[in-house]
Amino acid sequence: MKNLGRISHFLGMHVSHTSHGLHLSQAAYAAQILQRAGMSDCKPISSPIPTKLSTETDTTSLDLSPAASDQFRHLIGSLQYLTVTHPDITFTVNRLCQHMHCPQQSDLKLLKRLLRYLKGTLSFGIPIISTKLKLHAYSNSDWAGDPSDRKSTAGYCAFLGSNLISWQVKKQKTVARSSTEAEYRALATATIDIIWLRRLLQEFCIPCSGPTILLCDNISSIALANNPIFRARTKHIEIDFHFVRECIKNKLITVSYIHTMDQLADLFTKSLSIPIFQFLRDKLHISEANVSLRGGDKPAIL
Repeated sequence: MKNLGRISHFLGMHVSHTSHGLHLSQAAYAAQILQRAGMSDCKPISSPIPTKLSTETDTTSLDLSPAASDQFRHLIGSLQYLTVTHPDITFTVNRLCQHMHCPQQSDLKLLKRLLRYLKGTLSFGIPIISTKLKLHAYSNSDWAGDPSDRKSTAGYCAFLGSNLISWQVKKQKTVARSSTEAEYRALATATIDIIWLRRLLQEFCIPCSGPTILLCDNISSIALANNPIFRARTKHIEIDFHFVRECIKNKLITVSYIHTMDQLADLFTKSLSIPIFQFLRDKLHISEANVSLRGGDKPAIL
């Protein structure tokens, strides 16, 4: 091992040293993506995805040419790595990835909107500050959000104190027959990641005293997780049910309610209006290096 001194760059990430701690960003990498797309001088926009997504069918949206399709896939692959410090684009990138096999003009239009958003947020990233090392997480699902197949999108984010350390956007494999089912499957997905994070923290000799708080805005899912009486009604999600119930019983997690307006995982499950998107982005502390954290930005449960 070698002591290379004060860290500044690592695997394409720029590490800025601030008065609060560190700030991770990929401004140079994002600028290269814009250059490859020929959009270095494009006009910035305030959100990466429109509030109402296009529902164009195959008959109204033309396929891209082979050359354009190759460039589309190349840019999407680069954007996937950019989500390491740009969690605010994760939902849009996930949606674009679902069309990599046969991209259409509507997908290219959405990609260009995303690149215009990046133009105005090149230096945005996530901070790492000194804080209490207590793990908590948010889980959410957009029920039947995909108009093409009516599958739901699950979203999850985890904080260590006030530091965002893990997040995920995943389209569910099966169609959920109710919002409760979609939310409960999202809880199970989040629980898996929480267990992994707890074990990782133990490897770093950081004790996890007590269960990890998992916040959800669906009252029915919380009741289902805490009350075994509902078991007979949920045979179609029995595996997820038993898994989450076992984790609660073993005091690995505790599922608590949070108001929809304070549900930070909303940013990872659906397209939002610009004011709500920017509000949740600020709550996740995604900002430039010179923006200090305000007391009002702390999670509501702390």
